[in-house]
Amino acid sequence: MKLSARNQIKGTVKSIKEGAVNAVVVICRGNHNPVKADITMEAVKALDLEEGKECYAVIKATNVMFANEKLAGLSARNQIAGTVVKVEEGAVNGHVTIEDADGVKITGSITNEAIEALELAVGKPAVAIIKATDVMVAVD
Repeated sequence: MKLSARNQIKGTVKSIKEGAVNAVVVICRGNHNPVKADITMEAVKALDLEEGKECYAVIKATNVMFANEKLAGLSARNQIAGTVVKVEEGAVNGHVTIEDADGVKITGSITNEAIEALELAVGKPAVAIIKATDVMVAVD
C-alpha cells in the first residue's frame, strides 16, 4: 500500500460500534492510545472489518493538531500523548513528529507560528489531537 498520507499506523481492530450510517472503529496499536476512526458502515463491510483484524489508521499530516497537554471538554476523540522527536520548519509551515509510549510516531503539519507559540521542540512532551472523522482505515 502506497499512500501520500504521512501517518499509516498499523494495528488491529479492538472494537466496532455500529450505527445506522457510520461506525466507530477502535484500532489498537500497542498498549497505549488506541485510535478511533469514524467511518461509514459501507466501508466497514467493504473492508470486512471485525475484531482482531489487522488494519491501518491513515491520517494526513494536515489533520493532526498539537497541544502541550491533553485537553478536557474536546470533541476530538484522539488525544495521543508523546514526546517530540522531530521539528522541521519551512517558510510558513512546519512538520512536528511525536513518538508515543508504544514507539508509534505521528507527524502533523502546522504553522511555524504554532510551533513557536507551543514551544514544540525535540524532547518536550506534546499531544497529537485528531478527530475520528479524519482517520481513514485501510487493509492489505
